[in-house]
Amino acid sequence: MTILNQHDSADFIRRLAHVRWIAGGTGAGKSTLSRALAERYDVFVYDGDLAEHRYIQRRTPQRQPYLCALLQTPLEHRWTGRTPEEIFQAMPSLHGETFGFVIEDLLTLPIDRPVLVDDFRTLPAHVAPWLTWREQAVFLLPTPEFRRHTLGTRFADPARARANWGNSDHAEAMVKRLARDELWDEEVRRQALKQDLPVLDVDGSQDVAELAGELAAMFLLAEN
Repeated sequence: MTILNQHDSADFIRRLAHVRWIAGGTGAGKSTLSRALAERYDVFVYDGDLAEHRYIQRRTPQRQPYLCALLQTPLEHRWTGRTPEEIFQAMPSLHGETFGFVIEDLLTLPIDRPVLVDDFRTLPAHVAPWLTWREQAVFLLPTPEFRRHTLGTRFADPARARANWGNSDHAEAMVKRLARDELWDEEVRRQALKQDLPVLDVDGSQDVAELAGELAAMFLLAEN
């Protein structure tokens, strides 16, 4: 993360004041809400899932050992032979291995309009030092029932399931995925409470427009 060593933290915070963050748990609707905000407000969306592919070329075994280990593991073996706790502890994002890449990317973007980061991998403890105000980052956490429905629908497509889990037992992989994601949510909630950052619980009772409006108010976004 060479670029991060070239400026002091105060300069970084100033240069990232136009950035808003949507993070939290999988299946909470982060990408759907990001698209809704992009359609209504003049914001640029930084898609963490798409950006992840670029991180691969920038990784080093010294700085990203968990990411390197993950990439060396075949899809079929990432969700078998380990407990959900072991899978959780091996997550590169838990150890902040990719967060520096996000900051580097954001520093290269224009600052003439807000940038909205849609990134599951962002943890409260990692982002808190870079915020100008408390509600610049919001963490969405789905209820277990909401996530189970969302992921069940998402991975009902066999091709999509194979892209994530290879040729392993998809039913077993789903059970472990849900258990791992609950551990992630617990960590996000714990860190958000410690950092005094906002958490929104998502249970499906609010539609996209309502949630987007709530986020827009928190993010201080102005309508086009």
